Amino acid sequence: MDPGADARWTLVTGASSGIGVAIARAFAARGRPLVLSARRAEWLEALAAALPVPVVVVPADLARPDGPESLLASVGARGIALHTLVNNAGFGLRGRFATLPERDQAEMVAVNVAAPTVLTRRVLPGLIARRSGGILNVASVVGYLPGPNMAAYYATKAYLLSLSEALYEEARPHGVTVTAVCPGATATEFSARADVGGTKRFTGNVMTAEAVAEAAVAGYLAGRAVVIPGAANRAAVLGARLMPRWLSRKVAARLQG
Repeated sequence: MDPGADARWTLVTGASSGIGVAIARAFAARGRPLVLSARRAEWLEALAAALPVPVVVVPADLARPDGPESLLASVGARGIALHTLVNNAGFGLRGRFATLPERDQAEMVAVNVAAPTVLTRRVLPGLIARRSGGILNVASVVGYLPGPNMAAYYATKAYLLSLSEALYEEARPHGVTVTAVCPGATATEFSARADVGGTKRFTGNVMTAEAVAEAAVAGYLAGRAVVIPGAANRAAVLGARLMPRWLSRKVAARLQG
């Protein structure tokens, strides 16, 4: 495998399950060679073996301060120039901010905020210099709301959405796309880890990871700034934008209660 033979290498973080796996498959279906990263190496290897494109597996723990740099160093050591970065790795925690473990919340901020910020800052200059490619950030519809009972998680997604929209405008004149995809409730292991499976938010409209990924990749390739998969999710975001903030806080609290 010659890493320089195809300039469209796509790095997907959090590629061992859920939306990350589905995004990797969506890019592979379009002929993109892939770099897959997550903590669970054996899951990445199993996915790599099933994909019809060149795949490089680079295990990394993005909760570690040196995680993003270590990941990119491994990619660079293979002579791979990235065409697309997918910041998908992330997780949520449900509970009162004052009682959730401080260490767990700090780790969530590291994975959901610090890691994509560092990876984006390191990758974006090369994309701008080559005037091609872009970054796809997996945010969430909750980025449009304050989130009682999941306060820090909602805040991390608001950050990623805001960052993506700002960078879309900065990068667009250079031929580079930065897209935020904002899924709603999705059928993945996220709900179990975040302990939200029984909440009102996950008992109504729940999309498949495949549907979310297809909308995300299609929207990114079309050069869109924000992609909200599913009509119900788009309606929910519109409602969140129109309702007063005091009311949106109460609605979010009920959904996560």
